[in-house]
Amino acid sequence: MKKYFLFLCVLYNWVLLPQVSYAVSYPLAEIDSEIAATQQGSEKLVYSVSWAGGVKIGNIWMEVNRIDEAGTRFELVARVKDSGIFHFFYPVNDSFVTIIDGETRLPITYKVVQEEGSSYTARRHTEYDQENGTIRYQKNEQEPKFYQVDGGVHNEFSSFFITRLLYLDPERPVLVPTFADGNRHEVVVQTGKPVRINKTVRGDVNVLPVTPIIEFKGLYDKDGDTVIWLTDDACRVPVRINSKILIGSLTAELISYSNPFCKDQSIHHSSVPEGYQKRPKLELGD
Repeated sequence: MKKYFLFLCVLYNWVLLPQVSYAVSYPLAEIDSEIAATQQGSEKLVYSVSWAGGVKIGNIWMEVNRIDEAGTRFELVARVKDSGIFHFFYPVNDSFVTIIDGETRLPITYKVVQEEGSSYTARRHTEYDQENGTIRYQKNEQEPKFYQVDGGVHNEFSSFFITRLLYLDPERPVLVPTFADGNRHEVVVQTGKPVRINKTVRGDVNVLPVTPIIEFKGLYDKDGDTVIWLTDDACRVPVRINSKILIGSLTAELISYSNPFCKDQSIHHSSVPEGYQKRPKLELGD
């Protein structure tokens, strides 16, 4: 049952293509300063998670908090909690806290607490020395493990966060170096052409689909592709995440959003360009 909750962390895993030759042909990702200006902390997101035909199985709560006066250090917080009938089959209560720092928003610490099933509990702590390329990882009371990497790396959560801040172009895949499974992966981030989703918590919006093809395991196993739908505006709000699994699919719909730095973006969604109209209009839940 644990793998059905993988997608709750797919938000924080990335597009890893199987051939290295692809990765070396793409440029490193660059942050869009206009979009970064909307991510100054105090952001809160709540998702309702459903399986297959709409059976609710849980919720995800996420926060982005600024934790220094300079505005360069942020705390990324997420909690995953089961709901409804799934509580009796496989209860889940996981929490994740990542501290990121600097203009490139690289992680410096990462703490995970997993409480799953009737008795499984795990605590994981990762420290990143980005300057020297050293990563220290410890699970529960086990002896810590040390890894050496060449260059700065993101983790599952900071990868998701940084992608919202990037220049995204359907014709221009970019690289986001990510540390997972003890290795540094040159992850390719690809963006699809804009489509429109109606009746979201943000209204009727034009969205950019980002489709990870995950080859590394990360925190959870995976069985299918994932699409993350970001609003096509300066706030890049992830209004939906959909992930295919062995049996059906899992979907997270944004049901609550607040961010004092995300001003009115309705001008970006007031009209549907001709190129959009030829593509399907999706509604909440589709």
